[in-house]
Amino acid sequence: MPQLGESIAEAKIVSFLVKVGDEVRADQDVIEVETNKATMNVTSPCPGVVKQLLASLEESYAVGATLGYLEVAREVVEKLGLAQEEQSGPIASARLERGPEEAGEIRPAVEPTVRGLPVPAHASGASYMSPRMKARMHELGLHAADLAGIAGSGAAGRVTIQDFENFLASLETQRLTTASSMRVAVADAMRRSWTRPLATVALPISLDPMLQHRRRANPKPGPALYALRALAVALAENSAVAGRLVGNKIVHPKSIDVGFAVEAEDGVLVPVLRNADKRPLADLLGRYTELVELARQRKLPVEATGGSIATVTNFGTFGLTWATPIPLPEQTLVLGMGAGRKAPLWDEEAERFVPVTEANLTLSFDHRVLDGGAAGRMLMRIAALMAAPENL
Repeated sequence: MPQLGESIAEAKIVSFLVKVGDEVRADQDVIEVETNKATMNVTSPCPGVVKQLLASLEESYAVGATLGYLEVAREVVEKLGLAQEEQSGPIASARLERGPEEAGEIRPAVEPTVRGLPVPAHASGASYMSPRMKARMHELGLHAADLAGIAGSGAAGRVTIQDFENFLASLETQRLTTASSMRVAVADAMRRSWTRPLATVALPISLDPMLQHRRRANPKPGPALYALRALAVALAENSAVAGRLVGNKIVHPKSIDVGFAVEAEDGVLVPVLRNADKRPLADLLGRYTELVELARQRKLPVEATGGSIATVTNFGTFGLTWATPIPLPEQTLVLGMGAGRKAPLWDEEAERFVPVTEANLTLSFDHRVLDGGAAGRMLMRIAALMAAPENL
């Protein structure tokens, strides 16, 4: 089975275009296969006679699997670089495509037709692991995601102990540094978050009402606090949106406790504002400012961490206009705000374009709990609340 396209690891046999005993020419279509993207043909690598067809109809085979054999002249075999020392005589057998033996242990290299893949297309990574392999990983404190780049040499792409030990040995030849406890914690949280189907919706909004309100305020709330307060009010109106799916039950939040992301040394901390829906913007500002400073010092009190139902992140502080933040494992939602920039907006009354300061709001969510429509309506409500900051 040849590599039929980038990211395609297997294909199903649809039909045989030749039969045993047929003569074929080089590049002749011999087997029709179906991938998850299209139906295409496997071609003969050289002229010869079909000696044997090993594949079965309606069965799927991984890239590199042996589909059959051609009987070809020895000079053709040598030209293809497939000759073996033990072969003799004018005729030798050549596979339609080189691949693993039926026993599953020998895996000659498969020459990809698409270059630039980070790992061979037939590699299953660490998806298939034996109990012994899992025990060894547990001993070293490793997760399957840490080994995603290993190409398994065992049957069905299984990562063997030898593959694993070779991988560890190769690491020793490279520069290694110890990850901080913060980085390990963030990595673990994101790994757990990514086990869910996540999606993102976005909406450009005018920041001008917020900016005008902020200029009049003293002290001045940050843009993320406006977004946090708007999110809290919107969730108070419909808390089911922030519910968590556990089995066949939606767990509704007891209170509207909203976190906000703060960049700390080698990671991110998420302080929490409790009952953010019941406290106006001005009352939240002092505690918000205090928690930002404590987070940067990595001195957050226990009562200010954990238990939040959603998070706000202002990726616009880095000059970014668009991003897809990932909700924390215990949350369903994360609201993001991009950098503001001048953009033309059509004024219906004046019948002309006027300049406004525009930014993108994004809402990433657990698609098991929310669909696009519900997420879109929530984002529209947040945008409407931010357009009237005096009511926050």
